[in-house]
Amino acid sequence: MDRTRTAAHGRDEIRRLKAVTVPRLPFPHAGQALQIVRRRRTMRTGKVSIERVYAVTSLMAHQTTAADLAERVRGHWAIENREHHVRDVTFGEDVFRVRTGSAPRAMASLRNLAIGTLRLAGRGSIAESLRHHGRDMARPSATLGLT
Repeated sequence: MDRTRTAAHGRDEIRRLKAVTVPRLPFPHAGQALQIVRRRRTMRTGKVSIERVYAVTSLMAHQTTAADLAERVRGHWAIENREHHVRDVTFGEDVFRVRTGSAPRAMASLRNLAIGTLRLAGRGSIAESLRHHGRDMARPSATLGLT
């Protein structure tokens, strides 16, 4: 079992990860089943919430430790948070009003195209890059190699 504690962003969080080998787990190539328990306390209000998450990994017990698995899970969420932060904050995706038909999926695809293109072009800040490209109509085409 691995246990970590962090205090940041106005929260005190304790995470515990348990990994067990389960024979005949009904997932192809499953090596271990994981349970992650997150206990969060909001420092301002004192409110406590507990979340349990389950996962499956193809890594066997002899190939990894609980601490390594916990690090991999946190690494995955760092990537997820980075992507969702850009979409939510920079593009305002949560307040976007297009909700019917195929329009939401099309808009998400266009946002993903913009993010991916700017990252492949080596841009650090997506928000700054969007402002830069929005100031001159020729810049998006140049970035895409369409000049």
